[in-house]
Amino acid sequence: MKKIISVLSILMFATFAMFAQADLQPLAVVKLNKNESITLKQLKVRCTTYEKQINRALTIEERKQVLDTLIEETLIVQAAAKAGISVPDSSVDQYFAQSMSQSLGASVSEKELEDILKKQQGKTLDEVLMEQTGMNKVDYKKHLKNVLLMQQYVVQKNQAELQKVAATDEEIRMAYESNKSSFVWNDMVKMLLVIVPKGANPDAAKQKATDFLNKYKAKTLTAEQIAIQSQAENSGFQAGLGLFPKTEAAANGIGMPLQSLMFVFQQGEGYTSDVQESATGDDYRFISVIKKYDAKMLAIGDLVQPETTVTVYDYIRANLTQQKQQIYMSNAATNLAKELHTAENVDMKKTGAALDKMLDWGN
Repeated sequence: MKKIISVLSILMFATFAMFAQADLQPLAVVKLNKNESITLKQLKVRCTTYEKQINRALTIEERKQVLDTLIEETLIVQAAAKAGISVPDSSVDQYFAQSMSQSLGASVSEKELEDILKKQQGKTLDEVLMEQTGMNKVDYKKHLKNVLLMQQYVVQKNQAELQKVAATDEEIRMAYESNKSSFVWNDMVKMLLVIVPKGANPDAAKQKATDFLNKYKAKTLTAEQIAIQSQAENSGFQAGLGLFPKTEAAANGIGMPLQSLMFVFQQGEGYTSDVQESATGDDYRFISVIKKYDAKMLAIGDLVQPETTVTVYDYIRANLTQQKQQIYMSNAATNLAKELHTAENVDMKKTGAALDKMLDWGN
């Protein structure tokens, strides 16, 4: 019996090894700047990501299109490297944090993101990325680095033409008229929020918050000065001046029950609270209402947000111009890739029926 089990184990190992080797088979080799293989495994990862997004399996023809995309991306990345373009890891980290912050709707660091995911989902960042993209954090950042390299190369090659792409006055006004109802101010309040984490010494934290409150009331420290002091290394507290809409999301963002935020909106300008323990019990805090803004519909010449210089017209122009530039960039990247996609630069290892067979891996 032991001998039979041993033989079966060897056969199973050999089978797994065979599948692993099949996944590592190169479908194409891009050789514009260096020899770089695109494997079946890479294609499967990218296809899996798309399949999750559309909730169905890709056809063989669609998988061929994905393969073409991988080849063309690699061509542009190699062309960028050949042109001397590089992207530092710090830029990739920053781009990663920004993209993650946008998806969450709040500015977070990579470590804060890890903590949020562990707390809310009980998963690591690697696990979430694997579920969503088929890549762990290291591989995903490599992908982002390639994206940035491609963007820089396409911009470099089309800089003069790109600068001419802009939204017209007619397009801006038409966009405003067709979306007029969406340009509104919610009720907003500008307030100072001071937070002192309890840490290992709750009494000291409460005293620190009380000291700041007394100095603020006595006008020996302004809201701006308190906010600046909070930014010092090891300050031991957080403070900031911000505009907050009357929404549950805004309340959650500052760790305040919605009912408490509603209470703030009922107070007049100049109202300053006592030092209070937060709803979570993790810190002591106080707030001061600096200014209140009533909800209103925005005309095209109005400011998008109080205390800024950006009008609705400026906002629409910037967004439409960015959309038009993105379309131009996408088309330019496609044209560049097709120019580079030659037999000299790409060695297809699988074609015709052989390629079809490799791409027919089931659902």
